[in-house]
Amino acid sequence: MNIKKYLPILEWLPGYEKSNLSGDISAGLTVGVMLIPQGMAYAIVAGLPPVYGLYAALIPQVVYAILGTSGQLAIGAVAMDSLLVAAGVSAFAVAGSEKYIEFAIILAGLIGLIQLLFGVFRLGFLVNFLSKPVINGFTFAAAFIIGLNQLGNLTGITLSRDAYLHHIIIDFYKSIQEIHFLTLLLGVAAILLIKILVFWKKSIPASLIVVILGILIVSYFEMDKQGVQIVGAIPEGFPGFSIPNFTIKNVTDLLPTAFGLALIGFMEATAISKAMATNKNKVQANQELIALGSANLIGSFFRSFPVSSGFARTAVNIQAGAKSSLAAFFSAALIALTLFVLTPYFYYLPKAILAAIIMVAVVGLIDIHYIKNLWQIDKRDFVLMLITFVSTIGFGIQEGIVLGIFLSLGLVIYHSVYPHMASLGKIDGTNFYRNIQRFPNAIQPDEILIIRFDAQLYFANINYFKDKIEELVIEKGSKLKLIILNADSINSIDTTALQELNNMVLTFKKAGIDFYLSGVIGPVRDIFSQNNLIDAFGKEKFFMDVDDAVIFFKENKKEQKNLVDENAIQTNIGNGKDDL
Repeated sequence: MNIKKYLPILEWLPGYEKSNLSGDISAGLTVGVMLIPQGMAYAIVAGLPPVYGLYAALIPQVVYAILGTSGQLAIGAVAMDSLLVAAGVSAFAVAGSEKYIEFAIILAGLIGLIQLLFGVFRLGFLVNFLSKPVINGFTFAAAFIIGLNQLGNLTGITLSRDAYLHHIIIDFYKSIQEIHFLTLLLGVAAILLIKILVFWKKSIPASLIVVILGILIVSYFEMDKQGVQIVGAIPEGFPGFSIPNFTIKNVTDLLPTAFGLALIGFMEATAISKAMATNKNKVQANQELIALGSANLIGSFFRSFPVSSGFARTAVNIQAGAKSSLAAFFSAALIALTLFVLTPYFYYLPKAILAAIIMVAVVGLIDIHYIKNLWQIDKRDFVLMLITFVSTIGFGIQEGIVLGIFLSLGLVIYHSVYPHMASLGKIDGTNFYRNIQRFPNAIQPDEILIIRFDAQLYFANINYFKDKIEELVIEKGSKLKLIILNADSINSIDTTALQELNNMVLTFKKAGIDFYLSGVIGPVRDIFSQNNLIDAFGKEKFFMDVDDAVIFFKENKKEQKNLVDENAIQTNIGNGKDDL
């Protein structure tokens, strides 16, 4: 067994180049600086004490660095996953309570186990069934819910955490007279400062600067005594080892949320790592599942809640010079130093600052450009995105995920059952045949129907295939003498479709219409051969391309006409002899 396949660190570490060390140190410390305020902020989104965001940035990073195939992926708490944790766990316990914390840690373990098993059994392909429009619809809705859930911390109003947008708005409206204006001033100033600093220079750790300034201002002016809510005491030291309470009831309660988060977390990490991949770093989906699953599972033994990859942190990691997973070790080292030495300094951190960090982060999840493009390019995908968005906002996070999965699967099934099918014509002056809907000048003779079917041909779409051909045959009328099926795009055919195709050929033959096939690829041709249909159809009716089939038909027709004319001449001569 090749151990390096399962422990990628053994592959890259022995050949590590010392020249990369400075970049990895710089990137690791930069990401670590980002993780401190972000981790604490996302822990609050998840309904947990801020210190759990630091726990989530410690052990999971190290585990992923050992097992992951992406050298630059930055692992830690992320906004959307944190909201899903809150939505899933709040059904069973009060946010911030010991029971709630216990459930969040169990959830991390379950997610890790699911991802790990998916990786071991090579099921990474399953995330391909979650379409981008559906995922973006869910993400946009989650961004709104995450942002509005921070209105309480931003304004100083005590609001209950909720996964329903209309509940949040109504609750805020009822309490609007309770706004604490000093808290609101701090929060708005923090948002503006973060935006200004990022606009000025993206590499600046804007969140950390705002956190430090917030702590200094609140502690110096004693704003906590004036009603500004602060984080308060944060436990010091390394998170202790403990086995999550995986009872049957706990697992049963949390399994639906765990399954959804396992898929979404992996999808986020895979999408980001592939987007950032280089020729030296080939991302392997199943190994990524093992790495991310192990990070969540092992992290849960050290009080971590669910983690995934953040796009912004990963981008900063690369921009700061990360060359390998060694950067993650330096990030983890900085988090460990913070836990052991720096936590007392976060006592005066105002919650309004953390709310500002979260709000700025989630605004980045809403891609207006993508929405406009989707509207212009594919209205059907736009509607799918809109349905997911509205259902997530109106019915809840988990319901949005479930609907999104079903919509994605439904889209796959729909495209499979009703694939693209085109009637082809010849481009004048060439040997190319193209869709006559796209190329109005393409010529298709009245007596020939040329069709292309752009999918596998199997039991689920054979009736659609037959119906479309019958429609086109009726349109052609009585002059039709030949149907040519361009099979270039048919990559598979099952026995049901094969039998129905054979019946079609026989039916058309009785009606005086011949049937040719062109461009049949090897695997499909093998299936024809195994079912003895090449001889049944006639070997001469299989062609390399459409033009060969058309030429053969015209030449054959000409020969038949000549034969008919010759027979007519012979008949006339015979009749003449009889007259003599």
